[in-house]
Amino acid sequence: MRILLVEDDVMLADAVARALTQSAHTVDIARSGSDADNALVATQYDLVVLDVGLPQIDGFEVLRRMRQRRCNVPVLMLTVRDSLEDRVAGLDLGADDYLAKPFHLAELEARVRALLRRPHAAGSAELVRGALRLDTAGRRLYFADQPIELTVREIALVELFLMKEGRVVTKQQIADHLYGWEDAATNNAVEVAVYRLRRKLEPCGVEIRTVRGMGYIIEKANGP
Repeated sequence: MRILLVEDDVMLADAVARALTQSAHTVDIARSGSDADNALVATQYDLVVLDVGLPQIDGFEVLRRMRQRRCNVPVLMLTVRDSLEDRVAGLDLGADDYLAKPFHLAELEARVRALLRRPHAAGSAELVRGALRLDTAGRRLYFADQPIELTVREIALVELFLMKEGRVVTKQQIADHLYGWEDAATNNAVEVAVYRLRRKLEPCGVEIRTVRGMGYIIEKANGP
């Protein structure tokens, strides 16, 4: 999943980004409300973690502009102002959840997982496609209940394929899903990532097929 983290506290932003990256998410960091607003216009995200107190324009205004553009990406708001009025204001503007600072990273990660599950599996913590089962909370992939050892980036890639099972996934979609602003997302990098995942899934009878000139498609994973 690709997440936009909007936080002007450098140390906090780096800590949150590291935690989310270790959970196989791609994280872009915006340090101001204006930068966040521009990023949300230019890039499609799966989730926004949005601080209220930001330079230039605050988090409430960023959220208001998002919803005005009919951008329905889930938003988790962060704030040191844990008053009832602030929580009501954020929720009325379209926030999906609220977390007061200071917070434990484990709680933030749990809230992120809950928000990311909503559009995909109606509350389920798993993506199941035939004999493949991805534990989205534990970030582990299983085939016929046997674990498959994957890297963090491979977990993110197989998640994308499973969400789009039966549909072609383009190289650009893979690049957008796997690589943030600071990463190099060349065609070669995408091809290498797909090749490595393909090698690990082929012994299970799971095929990632190349669709020439379009991208890749994962075939339904039947049981052993």
